[in-house]
Amino acid sequence: MVIRSMSRLLQGVVLMSVITGNVLPLAPAMAQSDAADKVVVAHRGASGYLPEHTLPAAAMAYAMGADFQEQDVVMTRDDQLIVWHDLTLDRNTDVRHQFPGRARDDGRHYVIDFTLEELRQLRVTEGYRLNDAGEEEMIYPQRFPLWQSTFTIHTFAEQLQMIQGLNRSTGRDVGIYPELKSPAFHHEHGKDIGMAVLSELKRFGYTSKDSNVYVQTFEFDELKRVKEEVLPALDIELKLVQLMGDDEAYAWMLAPGGMRELAQYADGIGPEKGMIISYESTPNNLQISSLVRDAHQAGLKVHPYTFRADDGQVPGYADNFEHLLEIFLFEANVDGLFTDFPDKAVDYLNER
Repeated sequence: MVIRSMSRLLQGVVLMSVITGNVLPLAPAMAQSDAADKVVVAHRGASGYLPEHTLPAAAMAYAMGADFQEQDVVMTRDDQLIVWHDLTLDRNTDVRHQFPGRARDDGRHYVIDFTLEELRQLRVTEGYRLNDAGEEEMIYPQRFPLWQSTFTIHTFAEQLQMIQGLNRSTGRDVGIYPELKSPAFHHEHGKDIGMAVLSELKRFGYTSKDSNVYVQTFEFDELKRVKEEVLPALDIELKLVQLMGDDEAYAWMLAPGGMRELAQYADGIGPEKGMIISYESTPNNLQISSLVRDAHQAGLKVHPYTFRADDGQVPGYADNFEHLLEIFLFEANVDGLFTDFPDKAVDYLNER
């Protein structure tokens, strides 16, 4: 297995200028960075191969040479932090069988309604949905089969222990990339997920911008609060990343001067990849927005999401998954990217 030489994650995120309509040609004028400076973030672990956000998926991503491991973090009823993507449990567990009658009025089972002890009783599997007949259908049919082997929910602390333990035993320095999931939802339920996650990071020794960690969230209000209140209260300083989607909540960031304003609070951005290269692009007409350039000019790093090699997940403007990586890393000039298939991105960068 080829393991990339470690390099710091350069977080520059480019937002597609959907407000100004500013679409750039292929960007020869952009200063290109070397392949050794690009970073690979394992999206929910090696989630293309094993059920997402399980310790085996995290271990596999580590062995594949990812530079960073992502942890989405959600709080339980008894204020424990678990590594889990959704606020609910229905997509990846057997909760409806284990705890009948515990769903809310919308028919879903929320993490925040269960204790950690209860959550540890659930079986975790590959993502699925129920069809009209009530049958389970895998979201990505070629991935790990449903209900095979044994996977469980684990805490944020348990994953940090594993990554730090592997760093010690291997001599590597793999970073972490936690996301504060839906802070407003947690606040509504009386839980301060920002303070809880940052306190845990401090406990594990992540205390300065030299620490190999980025903290990300989609909610700017929480990002600003973490920067101005939580970090000072804990007497630490960490790198922060504003995640972005292509909707009105982020319009001001795309407007002239938006990146410079955002840079007062964030060290990088994490846009959905369509904000950088339009899905309307074709092989002969690649429409690259000004987002990466604007972010870099403001001193922000850029790490778009999510790069998947599954059937139907590679946009039509790219020949294949490796070509998609080439376009983003070296034509759009992003600093790194989130992928369900970290081995493919690591191997691509090694070969280049």
